[in-house]
Amino acid sequence: MNLYVLHLNQDDPKKCTARRLAKMGYVKMLRSPRAVPRGAIVLSPFVTKALSREDAPLAERRGLVAVDCSWERAEEVFSRIEGNARALPYLLAANPVNYGRPFKLSTAEALAAALYIMGYREEAERLLSAFKWGPGFLTLNREPLEDYARAATSAEVVEAQRHYL
Repeated sequence: MNLYVLHLNQDDPKKCTARRLAKMGYVKMLRSPRAVPRGAIVLSPFVTKALSREDAPLAERRGLVAVDCSWERAEEVFSRIEGNARALPYLLAANPVNYGRPFKLSTAEALAAALYIMGYREEAERLLSAFKWGPGFLTLNREPLEDYARAATSAEVVEAQRHYL
């Protein structure tokens, strides 16, 4: 599966997980919303449809995109991106900046969570192995990730999420 990051250089380069993933060859960096592959799955916090296993075939064909931008400009950025937007369900961050905070995932955590939910557990583990705190994300979220991965549809993911909210 092709993994992309729309990277807009709005964060601290030393803390940027997307840059490390790109250096390791795990993701391709995109510099403009226009560069997002047509029809790709785009992870977005501004939609209600949750990512689920039913999105895996489309992600295989068109790719999976995470957006790395400042939260202050996020609504503006996401409004300019075309694609099949999907939200990640409730998960806790394990990265050092936002440890334990719900929904405050790094780019690497977001991509790994998406992969795990769509049934690509080994790929998620490989992505997170690039960070010393990475395996902790899977440990911290083991139960919800397993529940979300078992859910076949977006509606089932949302239902599973209710247990954790």
